[in-house]
Amino acid sequence: MSEHNPVTVTAQPGVPFIDIVRELEAPVADVYRAYTDPELVAQWLGPRDLKIEVQEFDVRPGGSWAYIHSDPEGTPYGFRGVFHSVAPERIVQTFEFDGYPGHISLESVAFEDLGGRTRVNIHAVYQSVEDRDGMVQSGMEGGLTEGFERLDDLLASAVGA
Repeated sequence: MSEHNPVTVTAQPGVPFIDIVRELEAPVADVYRAYTDPELVAQWLGPRDLKIEVQEFDVRPGGSWAYIHSDPEGTPYGFRGVFHSVAPERIVQTFEFDGYPGHISLESVAFEDLGGRTRVNIHAVYQSVEDRDGMVQSGMEGGLTEGFERLDDLLASAVGA
């Protein structure tokens, strides 16, 4: 496996935002498809040691999404949200962890064309700095890093073919 691009996670003190940037060695169309096709999402989203069951993935404004990650012991971790805007250059959606209900963030995922490569820019807005800090402390950076590495592998295989 080749060297992976780094994930940059920025959480400035005192503001309820997280910014995530990651470059991928694939064109925007392929990255967008990997983000919007539930069969592909199930192949890369989240840490390698968790199974995923995509329960719902209605990619349209107002459409819902939900999935459950399960650890090797079978412990479920559910996530859900609603798509608000869906376009090849940007997806806007809500994000909620079932284990922390009512603490909903709004995420914008922008796909920047780098000429055959893509920069993914994620801006997540939380209801409070405390909610944001809880997400940062949850180990999200490790899960993001592994998920993006899995996405690299997927994009290098059949998606781009």
